Amino acid sequence: MSAISDDQIGEYREAFTLFDRKGDNKIDYDQIGDVLRSLGLNPTAGEVKKIEKDVGKKRVSFEEFLPIYHSAYQKKANPSLEEFIEGFRVFDRDGTGTVQAAELRNLLTTLGEKLSDEDVNVLFATVDDNSGYINYEDFVKVIISA
Repeated sequence: MSAISDDQIGEYREAFTLFDRKGDNKIDYDQIGDVLRSLGLNPTAGEVKKIEKDVGKKRVSFEEFLPIYHSAYQKKANPSLEEFIEGFRVFDRDGTGTVQAAELRNLLTTLGEKLSDEDVNVLFATVDDNSGYINYEDFVKVIISA
């Protein structure tokens, strides 16, 4: 997203304007998360709180909003290793650093961008020790390097 097209800026401005209650081309600081979500991003509550803290309790212009959007977009487009691992911790009920292989296979073949069983077999080939569990940190490293 290094070069934003005029069409994209128009789309962002249109969404931004929907939240401009006073008609002064600004939104309240506590609407930033809503505008980001309306543009297809999904910042966490913690990320929104950090943005709000950084901005301060003020109204934000569209020009001030664009870099905030860009930063949130970059974060979505380039998740860190730790963010992937954090996502797997939800399924690590015992805190062992592993998830059930069958559960992971089910998630990968039924949710989001569904993978075929063949694709999952390729991913599992280097991390499945046939124990019935997958070390998710190793699994994430395989995914990121692929």
